[in-house]
Amino acid sequence: MPILGAHMSIAGGFDKAVERAHEAGCDCVQIFSKNNNQWRARPIAEGAPEQFQQCLQELEIAHPLIHASYLINLGSPDEGLWQRSVEGLVTEIQRADQLQVPFVVVHPGAYTSSDEASGIRQIALGLDELHQQTEGVSSRVLLETTAGQGTNLGWQFEQLAAMLDQVKDPERLGICVDTCHIHAAGYALGTEAEYEETWQSFEKVLSIKQIQAMHLNDSKRELGSRVDRHEHIGQGEIGLEAFRFLMNDSRFSAIPMYLETPKQDPDGGEDGDLLNLQVLRDLVA
Repeated sequence: MPILGAHMSIAGGFDKAVERAHEAGCDCVQIFSKNNNQWRARPIAEGAPEQFQQCLQELEIAHPLIHASYLINLGSPDEGLWQRSVEGLVTEIQRADQLQVPFVVVHPGAYTSSDEASGIRQIALGLDELHQQTEGVSSRVLLETTAGQGTNLGWQFEQLAAMLDQVKDPERLGICVDTCHIHAAGYALGTEAEYEETWQSFEKVLSIKQIQAMHLNDSKRELGSRVDRHEHIGQGEIGLEAFRFLMNDSRFSAIPMYLETPKQDPDGGEDGDLLNLQVLRDLVA
């Protein structure tokens, strides 16, 4: 069976996110370790990591994952913002290490007023700096595939490969694939032929072994729109068949997959995760 979960709020404590995941029927859970729209981070309370880990074990929720702040932009040509982004990601990795969370997912960055090649170079330099400052820390960064809005990088598999090629320690990095984002970037998944063609494109420049997590989201917008808008599974432009292929693909059976779909169900209730998880599980042959 696929390993399925969702992003959960840490309101009330890290352990509360695990309880919410359990109530929704998750196998795994993704969280923010701090307010994702602020740079500053309150210190993690004494005993909170132990409480978090105990709750994960008791409720049998595996593969906790942290999503980094959306403020981080390692691709920025602005020295001040770039430096702040590196420091922000260092903080995220240190917090993950405190909580014993193996991976932190981050959007690689946007080149803004520079160009693609310069942006990729900045991202690689930022990751090198991160690795230097977190030597000995076991938690690692996963670069997320993006939709490619504006000047955001990571929407082409080749861009992610270029980042990894330029980093000194690429083995300390992995990939998180987001279904909505790759669809928005122009990688089709809807038919069996399209689905296989997309993964062949991936494997030309990267390896399936580098994928350590997936975000499962349908898309409100059409293929190649370069717009990042998540929709309930099977109710968007990607459609149900793509998720059927994914749920039955042995290459991804051991990779944890996390919903980032709307929390409200289509009727306005609060059990969107519950419904989306059931839709996915019903697709397993």
